[in-house]
Amino acid sequence: MSKVKTPQEKKLLSYEHDRRNTYGENQKSSRKNIPRSKQLSHQDERRAVRQALIGVEGRVADERLDDAQSQVAGKGRIKRLKAFRKTPDTPLGEVIRRRIRNRSENAN
Repeated sequence: MSKVKTPQEKKLLSYEHDRRNTYGENQKSSRKNIPRSKQLSHQDERRAVRQALIGVEGRVADERLDDAQSQVAGKGRIKRLKAFRKTPDTPLGEVIRRRIRNRSENAN
């Protein structure tokens, strides 16, 4: 049996937990854009690491290997930190408060 008893409590929980897409683009496009963005950020990370390793092919000195290794670790980490991250949609309660505020501002 449900722990929520009254319709008012159900409505408050709905405002907290339900979410709405307020990003500003077509809601259905996220289905394609999120995987594409993740793919591009991963490609960018691999490209940065590969660029750092270009000068270290064949037989090279140990110092040069150490430099290349630290460069790879640094560039890979920077790219990973700047990589694409999903952001959650806006809670329904915030969306409704914003709509009400905008209506009152436009009415004046």
